[in-house]
Amino acid sequence: MLIAVGSQNPVKIKAVSLAFNRVWPHDSWQVTGVSVPSDVSSQPLSDTESIRGAQTRARKAQLRLHAAFGVGLEGGVQAIGPYWFDCGWVVVYRQDGLEGLGSTARMIVPPPMMRLIEQGQELGEVVDHFFHTQNAKQGQGHFGLMTNNALTRTRGYTDGVIMALARFLHPELF
Repeated sequence: MLIAVGSQNPVKIKAVSLAFNRVWPHDSWQVTGVSVPSDVSSQPLSDTESIRGAQTRARKAQLRLHAAFGVGLEGGVQAIGPYWFDCGWVVVYRQDGLEGLGSTARMIVPPPMMRLIEQGQELGEVVDHFFHTQNAKQGQGHFGLMTNNALTRTRGYTDGVIMALARFLHPELF
């Protein structure tokens, strides 16, 4: 069965594959990434904006590939009191219109990093600056670098996809 991921980022594609295979290990999944716009800012600054971006990516990916499922993953930062947190939101959109929503864990964004984000940089660029990496968003990401890989970006997104799939495992509760 075809799953369209609204990104060509290998971390996101791998996370979707791992999640679907963990939830439905006896099914055969073909996971394909496709570049689609999120229709939100390049660095979402709220959960609401991040969820909207994930929804848009999921729907556009599903339609573009005529897939059984479209999956949108959108990272963003959210202010909670005086703190800013990084969180990835996941929307799984099934071809019949049913939609599941999940998220990663949250990771605090240190103030020096947040200052650069407030100046217009994306979290991925900021992480590369502070950790002297290149394109960390397609690798360890903020989660991995901040935890010395105790929690990777792939694992965070895998968990988020699984949470979104709960909607399909227990439809009677929705």
